[in-house]
Amino acid sequence: MTTRYTKDHEWIRIDGDFAVVGITAYAAEQLGDVVFVELPEIGKTLSQGDEMAVVESVKAASEVYAPASGEIVAVNDALEGTPAMVNEAPDGEGWFVKLKLSDPSQLDAMMDDAAYKAHTS
Repeated sequence: MTTRYTKDHEWIRIDGDFAVVGITAYAAEQLGDVVFVELPEIGKTLSQGDEMAVVESVKAASEVYAPASGEIVAVNDALEGTPAMVNEAPDGEGWFVKLKLSDPSQLDAMMDDAAYKAHTS
């Protein structure tokens, strides 16, 4: 299962017919303690780069952008009750949405692990 990254610190990982999206550990660390997550509606169609969610931390509010185009097929409802999961497991249980991708080739232009590490160092 390959993970790709955007310059805005979102990650996207193909999982079967869908793609799981979240923010990176680097982004979660920069935000500080997350206190609220606003997730989109299931069924919403997003274009690459559209605002997908909003994360509020003790430091600031920040938008999360769709790394690829597609339809939202699931949201991580657990974040509404436990937004700290974004800090505790940003690349796992702290995921935001699952997308049915409309153009999987968009992932080809994104960074892999090594390129993202270089981008953040």
